[in-house]
Amino acid sequence: MTNLPDEPKIVVIGGGTGLSVLLKGLKRYSSQLTAVVTVSDDGGSSGRLRAELGVLPPGDIRNCLVALAETETIMDEVFQHRFCQGSSLQGHNLGNLLLVALTEITGDFVSAIKEVSKVLAVRGKVIPATLEHVMLGAIMKDGVLLNGETCIRSYSAGIEQLFLVPDQCMPVPETLNSIMEADAIVLGPGSLYTSIIPNLLVKGIGKALADSTAKKIYVSNIMTEQGETDKFTASDHLQVIMKYVEQPIIDYIVVNNGNIDENRLKRYQSEEAVPVIINPQHIAQMGITMIEEDLVSDSPLAWHDSDKLARVILKIINHECL
Repeated sequence: MTNLPDEPKIVVIGGGTGLSVLLKGLKRYSSQLTAVVTVSDDGGSSGRLRAELGVLPPGDIRNCLVALAETETIMDEVFQHRFCQGSSLQGHNLGNLLLVALTEITGDFVSAIKEVSKVLAVRGKVIPATLEHVMLGAIMKDGVLLNGETCIRSYSAGIEQLFLVPDQCMPVPETLNSIMEADAIVLGPGSLYTSIIPNLLVKGIGKALADSTAKKIYVSNIMTEQGETDKFTASDHLQVIMKYVEQPIIDYIVVNNGNIDENRLKRYQSEEAVPVIINPQHIAQMGITMIEEDLVSDSPLAWHDSDKLARVILKIINHECL
């Protein structure tokens, strides 16, 4: 791995695939990384374990741990292995089961994460946003009240107001300490309402972000997301973040200006997803500096490239984008 002479302390906040993509790139430049991860997932293997055993959903935590692993080893594959057979095991991820088992052995989820971090030689720390068993709730634009991330994501009316149940859940103290000590804090990329905002709803995190002197960066998604950000511009994403934090906390927004070919665009037609429109004038009026780069990966989907994105973050930290 390539290290900077003086590695920056970087906190990344989010969940889902986007967070792990960013972490894979950043670990090449710093080991002083802290991933703050949402724990409101109620789908897939994580949702089943949460419902059956009453544990925190381990899926996004697992993905971040594997993303930050020092090297690509057989253990990385073990942690990501998903069972295809067996009525009780089918669909479960082995890494999820190991995290649940270690939680029972060590007595708490944070200790389990630390033990897995040792096994994978993780560069940095992975912390759940809260240790309370929170559920995501939403009032939709048609007035319908929904509970559960899966229900919210599958409903097409759009989100009017998002909240956590319970609404006064407390953060892990280490999260607040990391935010206050950070050189840079990165929100996204990832689902705006179900990966990023849930972290900001945990009591104290929004205030810590506002009080922090770190450079605060939002990485805009490349594509809109059906049911969450239909027809959203880049500044619309920022407005939603400001709504929930109730104060300006973003210094920079990173947007993609790379080409998305027709083949990839066709893959998103069924989801009615389109490239996020960049509206620099509105962003400038918000007092936020916009950084445009070609960030598209070579994958069949319009995802961020890990290294391209990490290099942009490092340029911002080192004043090379201004």
